[in-house]
Amino acid sequence: MKAITLFCDGSALGNPGPGGYGAILRYGDVERIISGGEPHTTNNRMELRAVIEGLRALKEPCDVEIVSDSSYVTKGIEEWLEGWVKKRFAKVKNPDLWQEYLHVSAPHRVRATWVRGHDGHAENERCDAIARGEAEQFKKGKVNG
Repeated sequence: MKAITLFCDGSALGNPGPGGYGAILRYGDVERIISGGEPHTTNNRMELRAVIEGLRALKEPCDVEIVSDSSYVTKGIEEWLEGWVKKRFAKVKNPDLWQEYLHVSAPHRVRATWVRGHDGHAENERCDAIARGEAEQFKKGKVNG
C-alpha cells in the first residue's frame, strides 16, 4: 500500500456561514491540492468534508495519515466513530458526513493525527489559507464549488 499523508482544514465565515475546505494529498514528493466549499455550512462540516474529498481522490487502497487541527475530526476517527456506528449515529452531529466518511475510508488504512492550528505547521497553514480562500469566494457569491 502506498503511504499517503492527507493534510486538511476547514473554515466557515460565521458558524454557520459560507465555508471552504482545503486538503493536500502527499505521496513522496508529489502533492495534489483539493478544495471546495458551500454557501451555508459549519466549520466542523468543512473540516470533515476536507477529509472525505481527500480520501475520495485516492484511486487505490492506501495507508493514509490524516493530519488535522480539528479535534472533532481526529477524535471522531480515532475514538468516537466505533461507538457512533454501534448506536447508529443517534444524537451525533453530521451523521450524513460521518457515514460518507465510512464509505470513502473503507478501502484504506486510516489514522488521524491532531496538530495545533495556527501554530506554524506549514501544511496546516497552507490548508487553512486554501479553506479560507474558498469560504471567501462563497461569501462573495461563488455559485460553483
